[in-house]
Amino acid sequence: MTVETLERRPVLGQIYATAALSGKKSGSSLPETTLRLEGHRVDRKELLDYERICGFENSDQLPHTFPHVVGFPLQMKLMSRKDFPLPLMGMVHLENVITTHRAIDFEEPLDIAVRAEGLRDHPKGRVLDLVTEVDVDGERVWEGRSTYLSRGRGDADASRGEQPPPVPTGAATAKWSLPGDLGRTYGLASGDVNPIHMSALTAKAMGFPKAIAHGMWTYARTMAALGPRARGAVTSHVWFKKPVLLPAKVDLVVDPAAEPLVAGLRSSRTPETEHLVLTLQA
Repeated sequence: MTVETLERRPVLGQIYATAALSGKKSGSSLPETTLRLEGHRVDRKELLDYERICGFENSDQLPHTFPHVVGFPLQMKLMSRKDFPLPLMGMVHLENVITTHRAIDFEEPLDIAVRAEGLRDHPKGRVLDLVTEVDVDGERVWEGRSTYLSRGRGDADASRGEQPPPVPTGAATAKWSLPGDLGRTYGLASGDVNPIHMSALTAKAMGFPKAIAHGMWTYARTMAALGPRARGAVTSHVWFKKPVLLPAKVDLVVDPAAEPLVAGLRSSRTPETEHLVLTLQA
């Protein structure tokens, strides 16, 4: 596989603008290219803004989900390439697996590598994985696998992959009121300015009735609420279910007795509407 080293982290706004104007794509193979960014230094203000909006305690150690934010522009740049077989706009984030191998200090320079693999059929189209790996001085400290769906003609007999556990039932551990501008607030903190999150007007142009919360915000907010259990060397696996239309009221539900621990996010008004479920294991 060819390794392409970038001089700086790509700008997501430019990538989305270019992708919105690009034509149709088709193909049966993924680019055999790894995008690499070496010696990235985390901006302290960016980290503090992220911790605040996601509910993490202020800390010099990177939250479990933060390296995904750092590597996400490389994912988008890879998917926006002309040799990438699927259109970037309209891609659906189905699930994510993240492993933090040890605590990562924000001052440590990060070497980030992103590649695409596993293009395969799905009942609702085609799916693939974007693999992000983060090293410090040659040591693997973090890795994540993001699974995306490109909707279209699918294969009814194709596998849907590993299925999630049920969302826990019972009383809510926490209740959150999510403001209508949460997508813009998180978008500014994370750099992810996908139009479906930024306003009702831009979301409607993309086929949604309202702006929707970032799935990675709901993931991060859930992990933050789990406190010390979500820090250090842990693996989480999240499945995104129904999008959160903003503004919204949601319940966090947790089954601490499960092994691994299971947490979920559901609508406060209609508990049968489930937004995500995740597992967490040391």
